[in-house]
Amino acid sequence: MAAGSRDDADAVVVADGPLADRSWRLLEGQSDVGWVIAGKLLARKRPQLLPVYDKVVRCAVGRPRPSFWLALHAALRADDRSLHCRLLKLRQGAGVSETVSALRVCDVAV
Repeated sequence: MAAGSRDDADAVVVADGPLADRSWRLLEGQSDVGWVIAGKLLARKRPQLLPVYDKVVRCAVGRPRPSFWLALHAALRADDRSLHCRLLKLRQGAGVSETVSALRVCDVAV
């Protein structure tokens, strides 16, 4: 799959309505599962695709529109993926395994 088509596929997954959003809404609708727990469960299940969005992250970055997932997806691809590359350099500098995704490095950095 070409890089552009992978980006497009990722964007479809995190867009409002499809897949991740519906999964988040189903989880969040369960008793004793709030928006933070729902998001963390999804991020744990798909660490290469979904970032953590909790109260700490919301305090740091606010409430991007249309969604945090789409805003971060766009930011990681902007300027020839400069943010993504910076996160990978942080991971390397910290001596963290390459199995840790750029999203997880972002989670820790935020």
